[in-house]
Amino acid sequence: MLLLRAGITQHIQGEQRLQKGPGIERNGRKLMKRALITGVTGQDGSYLSEFLLDKGYEVHGIIRRSSVDFRERIAHLEGNPRFHLHYGDLTDSMSLVKVVAAVRPDEIYNLAAQSHVQVSFDVPEFTADVDATGVLRVLEAVRVCGLADTCRIYQASTSELFGKVEEVPQNENTPFHPYSPYAVAKQYGFWITKEYREAYHMFCCSGILFNHESERRGETFVTRKITLAAARIVQGKQEKLYLGNLSSLRDWGYAKDYVECMWLILQNDKPDDYVIATGVQHSVREFATLAFQFAGIDLEWVGEGMEEKGIDKTSGKVLVEVSPDFYRPTDVVNLWGDPSKAKRELGWNPTRTSFEELVKLMVKHDMEKVAVERAEEHIRTNLAEYLEKGLVK
Repeated sequence: MLLLRAGITQHIQGEQRLQKGPGIERNGRKLMKRALITGVTGQDGSYLSEFLLDKGYEVHGIIRRSSVDFRERIAHLEGNPRFHLHYGDLTDSMSLVKVVAAVRPDEIYNLAAQSHVQVSFDVPEFTADVDATGVLRVLEAVRVCGLADTCRIYQASTSELFGKVEEVPQNENTPFHPYSPYAVAKQYGFWITKEYREAYHMFCCSGILFNHESERRGETFVTRKITLAAARIVQGKQEKLYLGNLSSLRDWGYAKDYVECMWLILQNDKPDDYVIATGVQHSVREFATLAFQFAGIDLEWVGEGMEEKGIDKTSGKVLVEVSPDFYRPTDVVNLWGDPSKAKRELGWNPTRTSFEELVKLMVKHDMEKVAVERAEEHIRTNLAEYLEKGLVK
């Protein structure tokens, strides 16, 4: 590590002499701020990239090498002269050091994670390596590159830290009680960020994000699973939707609104941690009811617990059922955030997009997505038929 530090220091000494501020002035010229985003291809990373580019930033993102295209969310940004991508991984400290040394960012937003709670029970070691130790690697990369005094770091934390909640709603002073391997790993990420802030006087903060959704949410997450299923059922592409605990309560906000709060946290005069939430709570059942309603189906709920079903009021068909496969070994059932501190100190508006507007936006997107898929499938079917009959050669 000492040799690594020496090599990196020698590599960046020249630029350090020219740098008079935190990435704002070099060679006597005012330069645009430079941000580095991990998890740039995800929901939050794509929205944050757009937000920062609109603010005039130069944006750099870290991506993993893959033979499968996973850059759909940022494809429209590639080619922008202020948007750059670098290969790296939170499990590879050398790659992080090299990227940080090359980019020399003014701000780092560490959004990358294994973020699926259910999956964390299946791959707990990998979850810990990325979500816990990965945070440490980012912090150390900043120190190794000599940027501890100039680079501000945002760590994406999670409401899952509260887990088996000890009070409602949850705020910055609510005790943590993590209830999954994902939450335990994220708790380490939270505390190591705070430790580096206090031990090395680094400007690093955590945003404790409650559930934030959008039309860019991954399709395995429950909200997107519901809106896609509603669209597919209405358009005849799916028969039924299976869910877990319908009574689980969540504080759902719009991801596009939440990235603004991430940015505001790093613009503050002093580093601190903030709950990012709407302050409004809804059940999975409510989300499903509203999603199907926007898709054109009124659901009626009958039964309780594992026997509860969502029935189409018009046709009488059972469209939603509960499956034990989607119950977690330890399940968080009551998340409700108090964003008072972020509203008061940062001037952030957590309810710019209402719950109803969020669900409607997601359903509209997925109705259009399924319609396109149906059209493409119809074209493929017709083409196959023509080829079979020898009409097209």
